[in-house]
Amino acid sequence: MAKSLQDKVIIVTGAGRGIGREIALLCAAEGAKVVVNDPGGAADGAGTSAAPAEEVVEEIKKRGGTAVANFESVAEAIPASKIVKTATDHFGRLDGVVNNAGILRDMIFHKMSVEAFEAVIKVHLMGSFYVSHAAARIYREQESGSFVHFTSTSGLIGNYGQANYAAAKLGIVGLSKSIALDMGRFNVRSNCVSPFAWTRMIGTIPTETDAEKARVEKIKQMGPEKIAPVCAYLLSDAAKDVTGQIFGVRMNEIFLFGQHRPVRSVHRGEGWTPETIAEHGMPALKGSFAKLDRSADVFTWDLI
Repeated sequence: MAKSLQDKVIIVTGAGRGIGREIALLCAAEGAKVVVNDPGGAADGAGTSAAPAEEVVEEIKKRGGTAVANFESVAEAIPASKIVKTATDHFGRLDGVVNNAGILRDMIFHKMSVEAFEAVIKVHLMGSFYVSHAAARIYREQESGSFVHFTSTSGLIGNYGQANYAAAKLGIVGLSKSIALDMGRFNVRSNCVSPFAWTRMIGTIPTETDAEKARVEKIKQMGPEKIAPVCAYLLSDAAKDVTGQIFGVRMNEIFLFGQHRPVRSVHRGEGWTPETIAEHGMPALKGSFAKLDRSADVFTWDLI
């Protein structure tokens, strides 16, 4: 059987470890030529090392695949554009981008520093924009291409101590949808994946109470390799009609997430005042208010 990504050129950012590594390995196994991007920093973005990206490239080559390493940061426009240039310089084209790179700087909101907020926004949201924007010109010219962006239930649903991460991840949903709308006429697709998987970033979750320890043990069962097949599919020609969507992957389950739409309305023929909103409008809407749930409050069932 023909491989699903045969001869396609795919960029995977943050591909030195975790989910990105598994995506890069699977894409290569499916016949893609892969740009393995990773500056090799710590979970909070500090430091650099060529080793993670180089090790993944070596693994791909050992398995008979084709890959090249890139060590640029996605957090600035010019370095991010060099990731795209690596693909075109080495392989002559670009067919898919997986915006997986990320860092964490978790802190309860009133204690969060401006630097911690901006750093996470720069890598996740701005990084997804910078790489996608550089790739978009190539996609426009060749009239084809696919983007896979990474969102999170921290943004889609909610979580404690992650205002920076949640803001970035929900921003990525808007970015992906806009790309899908703007570039659909050029046969360019853009989708989001919300992963459930044990990675070194998730390894920063506190484990002080018995409940926290039990939750982390459950998460550890969800290997990052479970996320890769959906990403490879979305990069393939088999997904040519799939765009503007948000998918979740939790162990062996795949979810399609809903997107914001009106759930209830109220009308007053003579218009509204602050007083009538308080007396009539808000009480009528209140039954449909979204709860302040966290991801764990929504995904309550055992892994499948």
